Amino acid sequence: MKLTNFIDGNWQEIGEVEYTAVLNPANGEQLAEVRMSTKDDVDLAVAAAVNAQKKWALVPAPKRADYLYEIGRLMKEKKEHLAQVLTKEMGKVIEEGRGEVQEGIDMAYYMAGEGRRLFGETTPSELADKFAMSVRAPIGVVGLITPWNFPVAIATWKSFPAIVAGNTFIWKPATETPMMAYEMAKIFDEAGLPAGVANIVFGSGSEVGTALIEHQDVKVISFTGSTETGRKVAELGGRHLKKVSLEMGGKNAVIVMEDADLSLAVEGILWSAFGTAGQRCTACSRVIVHKDVKKDLEKMLLEQMENLTIGDGLDESVKIGPVINKQALEKIHSYTKVGQEEGAKLLVGGNVLNEGDLEKGYYYAPTLFTDVTPTMRIAQEEIFGPVVSLIEVSSLEEAIEVNNGVKFGLSSSIFSNDVNKIFRAQRDLDTGIVYVNAGTTGAEIHLPFGGTKGTGNGHRDSGVAALDVYTEWKSIYVDFSGKLQRAQIDTE
Repeated sequence: MKLTNFIDGNWQEIGEVEYTAVLNPANGEQLAEVRMSTKDDVDLAVAAAVNAQKKWALVPAPKRADYLYEIGRLMKEKKEHLAQVLTKEMGKVIEEGRGEVQEGIDMAYYMAGEGRRLFGETTPSELADKFAMSVRAPIGVVGLITPWNFPVAIATWKSFPAIVAGNTFIWKPATETPMMAYEMAKIFDEAGLPAGVANIVFGSGSEVGTALIEHQDVKVISFTGSTETGRKVAELGGRHLKKVSLEMGGKNAVIVMEDADLSLAVEGILWSAFGTAGQRCTACSRVIVHKDVKKDLEKMLLEQMENLTIGDGLDESVKIGPVINKQALEKIHSYTKVGQEEGAKLLVGGNVLNEGDLEKGYYYAPTLFTDVTPTMRIAQEEIFGPVVSLIEVSSLEEAIEVNNGVKFGLSSSIFSNDVNKIFRAQRDLDTGIVYVNAGTTGAEIHLPFGGTKGTGNGHRDSGVAALDVYTEWKSIYVDFSGKLQRAQIDTE
């Protein structure tokens, strides 16, 4: 199967370009070929989006929302098919695949509800016979650049608020996971979304992503990916005076205090660290544990890690699937070597799995380090794989200091039964998301998603806050006095 661009309601190509293989990371089998588009493809998509947006912005928001309700219904109807495709091209276990599709369904219905809200504000004027209000207005054409680890959920976080707010968009999915974008394009079409509202252009970040950012008619760029790439997106977008929304890396920690329920903490750590094979921006890669319970926690983690089944995510019994590709495998393994060189003690894992049924895929053993100090590279840098570091502390204050002592600020967690510790942690943890007695992952779509410091630039995906990315505030003054009234001057 060859995947071509979806532009102006049609599957389109321009000229002769290269195609690249889409591989199943569980077994290396080729699933499809995807077009490596050029700037010409981007220009065509932007022209279609510009033309469609003029009409789309005039459609009443509740009517725009009706399309999202239908998209959500179709996603629900096709949920198992979408989850199967997702697992094949990305590798996460099928249970997680179903959960990710459900997140997209939830976002469709939630943002559809905003079609009857999109609230502005009315406020008293300081002058007589004058009315003042603010409203949300669409911005125009939006460029969406999404990663491979959540190829449906993150795309819906971005595209659905853009749609309901009256914008049109061009979506550049990750080259590793284009099949989910292809499936979503078919759903957009089946739902009757007007041509040009949703456009999908496949290709590399350097070619398609750059062309989107530089195009004068693309007013907003929403990017999720690495901090390194996000910094480049911000620099290029800034030169073109675009609104740029960034959601980037994380170095998330679970804090386990001496009074914590250790069994619950172990469950939270395992799910947060090894779900999606650690390939989440919210993955737990640090466990900051009080010295009084460190040995017990260490022992319990090792016991439970022995029960983690690894293999093809389509097997319902498997708990951990492959990482995305060979490059990821090599990067993860290089950090294991770094940790050992730094003096951390490797308790389990630290090796590529390539025997038997795992021979043709990209699998890495769940890895646990102990005796890690806060300044080690494995405690500071995002590994994006199933690798966890145990860091010992002697107080809540020290735990918070260690948690905050990284350049990222996405997600954090504390396990404790002391309400005073919990509330101090909620206040002092410098992350955009804080969990109490739960792991570092599991965001719900009606709350803002994003982080501080090197994780983002102040914008948020999900929740009502996402609308701030895709709308402009417009202040409107209506003077019905029949005479000129000057604010701050004619006050008597």
